[in-house]
Amino acid sequence: MKRIAIVGKIGAGKSFVASNFGLPVFNADHEVDKIYKKDKNCFLKLKSKLPRYIKSFPIDRKELIRSILNGNKNLGKIINIIHPIVRKKLRQFLKKNKNKKAIILDIPLYFENKLNKKNDIVIFVDAKDKDIRKRLKKRPIFNTKIINQFRKIQLKSNLKKKNSNYIIKNDFKNLTVKNKIKILKNQIF
Repeated sequence: MKRIAIVGKIGAGKSFVASNFGLPVFNADHEVDKIYKKDKNCFLKLKSKLPRYIKSFPIDRKELIRSILNGNKNLGKIINIIHPIVRKKLRQFLKKNKNKKAIILDIPLYFENKLNKKNDIVIFVDAKDKDIRKRLKKRPIFNTKIINQFRKIQLKSNLKKKNSNYIIKNDFKNLTVKNKIKILKNQIF
């Protein structure tokens, strides 16, 4: 099974690229959303580490954002609880899809969490900063401070590019990106 990882800046369109390969996708952000909505054990752990902020189940993203904005170490506390759960979900996904010809890993902190394997094929999704900013502002819970906090824990783009096998330029035009994905698929397979 080929493992194809999609990496890039926050808001560069990684998930759109990942979903258009026509392969099974492990989307770490979607898994985190499911965990916040359904995992009572995760809620209890977060509530015990951040009792001033985490009050309700399912976990309210606004509570998480408040906790991150009000304490430098709170993002680390959240990461220490959520990442092991996501890793477990990833192992389950890999086991379930072990007989597939290829799978897509849409994991924003792929390099940072040392999830890269020697034979993984890594695709960096590149986009202009002004286009990324425009897209990020359209998100329901947009907060510059939160985005900057997450950027601090990510590797710089030039390092990610350097460690990638392919770079796909995202101009946020569906047809263009889909055509680029088709070309990439031909090169990979």
